[in-house]
Amino acid sequence: MKEYPILHTLNTPEDLSALPEEQLPALAEEIRGYMVDCVSKNGGHLAASLGAVELIIALHRVYTEEGDRLLFDVGHQAYAHKILTGRREAFANLRQEGGISGFPKREESPYDAFNTGHASTSLSAALGMVRAKALLREPGHVAAIIGDGALTGGLAYEALDDGGDSRLPLVVVLNDNEMSISRNVGAMSRSLSNLRASSGYNRLKRFVVRALETGAVGRRLSKRMEGFKNRIKRFVLQNTFFEELGFTYLGPIDGHNIPQMISLLKEAKALERPVVVHVVTQKGKGYRFSERNPEKFHGIAPFSPETGAVAESKGPSCSQVFGETLLSLAEKDERIVAITAAMRDGTGLRPFFDRFPDRSFDVGIAEEHALTMAAGMAAEGLKPVAAIYSSFLQRAVDQLCHDICLQKLPVVIGVDRAGLVGQDGETHQGIYDPAILSAIPNLSVYAPATLSQLRDMVGLAVARGEPAAIRYCRGTLPQGEGEAPVAYGKWAVLRPETDVVIIAAGALVQEARSVAEELSCGLVEARFYKPLDYELLDALRRQGSKLVVAEENVAALSLYVAGYCPELMVKPLCLPDGAVAQATVDRQRTLGGIDRQAMKAAVLALRAV
Repeated sequence: MKEYPILHTLNTPEDLSALPEEQLPALAEEIRGYMVDCVSKNGGHLAASLGAVELIIALHRVYTEEGDRLLFDVGHQAYAHKILTGRREAFANLRQEGGISGFPKREESPYDAFNTGHASTSLSAALGMVRAKALLREPGHVAAIIGDGALTGGLAYEALDDGGDSRLPLVVVLNDNEMSISRNVGAMSRSLSNLRASSGYNRLKRFVVRALETGAVGRRLSKRMEGFKNRIKRFVLQNTFFEELGFTYLGPIDGHNIPQMISLLKEAKALERPVVVHVVTQKGKGYRFSERNPEKFHGIAPFSPETGAVAESKGPSCSQVFGETLLSLAEKDERIVAITAAMRDGTGLRPFFDRFPDRSFDVGIAEEHALTMAAGMAAEGLKPVAAIYSSFLQRAVDQLCHDICLQKLPVVIGVDRAGLVGQDGETHQGIYDPAILSAIPNLSVYAPATLSQLRDMVGLAVARGEPAAIRYCRGTLPQGEGEAPVAYGKWAVLRPETDVVIIAAGALVQEARSVAEELSCGLVEARFYKPLDYELLDALRRQGSKLVVAEENVAALSLYVAGYCPELMVKPLCLPDGAVAQATVDRQRTLGGIDRQAMKAAVLALRAV
């Protein structure tokens, strides 16, 4: 690994505070180089963290007092924070089993104030901390760092509305790595920001307000002056939205100019009221391949640091097949529309967006809005298909239940990243959706075990015109040529029923197939979590088979099977109650007791009874 002479002298934020200011730009470049070295080996969320290096250095130079807290939204931009808070050496094992998490985590460091992993949560949590400090009379200031992408989430706006009204010292640092600034407007805004942040201006403002509000005439004059000020502000300022909510808006400012940011952050902290500091950064800064293609390096697998190239996958991903199938269907049916929540590439919908821009809708990080909008589209005769990661779909359960399913509206949801997802860790595992979705009325839950089935299920779900969720794993599945076509509500018998039958769903079918062949037991492929194949289950009940139900999620299918077949011995093979830590998917299956060896042990245990 390369040498990083400045970085290797820093073990705590106190060491950073003691570093001469003229060395900070060089430190920023060393941090970037170290990030690229480590993430190229382990994968991770690189582009946003590369863009936030100077910002995090500045924050750690300002928020140094007892009780100060920094909260990162999602955590995609927090790698420099991890490196500068005593985890420099541990960063080499980022996202690996037993290593540090890719996201802020309270259990990992006292400098991680709040666990994150999903977007738009930081402002609510930060406001809660500010209120707690006020009630408990504890020292310290709180700053929430949120990206412009996460600011599209509705939770962030709820917190802004409440935070501005609170008049408490909440500092929101908006890390804007998407928008450009006109030079003239930006210069004017910076000048006004410097004025409004200055202690002299604020002392004068408080003096004038107190002087005017001593009598009726003064209060009327003060009200007229406030109205005139607001009209001027709307005319000259680039952004008055935050001001209308009760925040003092400072910025925009160059997010790669450390001295300027330190100065403005100090002023924001000293104001002791709600403040938004608008910082403009370049996503992927300092690594040319990431600068050219920040979307590719947002969340990336291990890659060559010299070329930026990622090793080619062994076959088409489930996301790619889902997107291609939907595009093919849309060529023949103009009522099909595609919806994503800021994940058009990750969900395989990019080709659909390119081919049908008028029928494609990226709503940003707003899954709740995505599903209720889809319900409105369906109510007017369209056929909306929304692709959402399993772990993010949890945010829109209310909308799925009440706005789509209770009205029986024909919305199809591609539940991407279903099951275990590996190194992204606890916050991203797609292991809860079957238990949630199976309980929602009028919703069918599909579980393809091959790419061929995935293609069939997308077509079937769209054609049936009813609420449907198709859950498929990260990565790929076997092709599945020559298998029986998918029929609604029907499972497939892959090996004839015997004394013990394995019922497996989704990605675990292939593991179950090898076990069934080795132990000469029956194998049923559960192509649906809901509805169950009651006809097939009735046959197993008549035969008196003992059942092993294997699913890569918390208990769902096994509970419904056991409930329908109370007279049979049913061994659930599902993930235990508890968070699933980062590791490879194979290792997570082993730790969770759902791998091939666990299946063999379950079959042999039932045979021994």
